[in-house]
Amino acid sequence: MVLKCVAIDDEPLALELMRNYIARFSFLQLLQTFEDAVSGAEYLRNNPIDLLFVDINMPDITGIDLVRSLVSKPMVIFTTAYKNFAFEGFELEAIDYLLKPIDVKRFGKAVEKAVDYYRYKTATAAESKDESLYVHSEYRMVKISLKDIEYIESMEDYIKIHLQFDKTVLTLMPLKRVLEKLPEDKFQRIHRSYIIPVNKIISIQNRKVKLPGIELPISDSYIDFARRWMKM
Repeated sequence: MVLKCVAIDDEPLALELMRNYIARFSFLQLLQTFEDAVSGAEYLRNNPIDLLFVDINMPDITGIDLVRSLVSKPMVIFTTAYKNFAFEGFELEAIDYLLKPIDVKRFGKAVEKAVDYYRYKTATAAESKDESLYVHSEYRMVKISLKDIEYIESMEDYIKIHLQFDKTVLTLMPLKRVLEKLPEDKFQRIHRSYIIPVNKIISIQNRKVKLPGIELPISDSYIDFARRWMKM
């Protein structure tokens, strides 16, 4: 597996560092680099790639605006000299953000995320939903093991994924969309606000599902699931 890459940064030294880092990874193939964001955007519109490294703060157009303008979007790793990232980048579902000066170890972690997500995207539907779920949280891609999910809670435009050991992940996504990413035989919606892992049900009684450490309501729309489960 080889990921075709492009790097765009208006700072020549930063761009040279990216060339050096990319060359250290045999699964990355650098096709082009650009100091000019407009030229880079034109190249991307005519040449499909897998992974884009792009600086956020550039004088002609920002990296965020560049990515937003692309019809066919590759995986994106943003680079920036600023700690405060623009919220607009969240909607672009970046793999990661790298803060300058970029450390090679941190760079390696970012490209490993890209590899994992590429494999997830290119797997068959059954394979891709078998073990992991990818969501965007805190401006980067987060990989969640399905076996760690205790339940998923809707919070208006966001969802909160409750994990083992009282950990949570908050992401901007409707409950319906996350349900589509989960294997149908392993997760069930029980309420407009909740999705649960079927294998963690302890009991169902009085229209409530008992899970480890919590009870959740079952709404009228999903009562048929409760009846089917009790007949198993």
